[in-house]
Amino acid sequence: QVQLVESGGGLVQAGGSLRLSCVASGSGFSIYAMGWYRQAPGKQRELVAAITSGSSTNYADSVKGRFTISKDNAKNTVYLQMNSLQPEDTAVYYCNADIRTRNRNHYWGQGTQVTVSS
Repeated sequence: QVQLVESGGGLVQAGGSLRLSCVASGSGFSIYAMGWYRQAPGKQRELVAAITSGSSTNYADSVKGRFTISKDNAKNTVYLQMNSLQPEDTAVYYCNADIRTRNRNHYWGQGTQVTVSS
């Protein structure tokens, strides 16, 4: 069984920065891709950024130039560096991983709250 555990959320003023981390734990798995999604109140969950095993990255237009996704393969960890945060970035941020154990599945973390005050 694979588990994803996020950390790093919190309250920050507009213009500030936060760094989210997500660790995948378990045994006998391989990671195809990891990413971050977010869901604001009353809105659908949306992709923020993703990174593949080959280190290709993809970003939502709204965060390009402000957020950076990276990974540490040895630690099975993905990071999201968020700079120049704005109130519209306020949401619960979820880690997602495309992982193969015996089968290939998507796994989700429990979510971490990011609140940006104006």
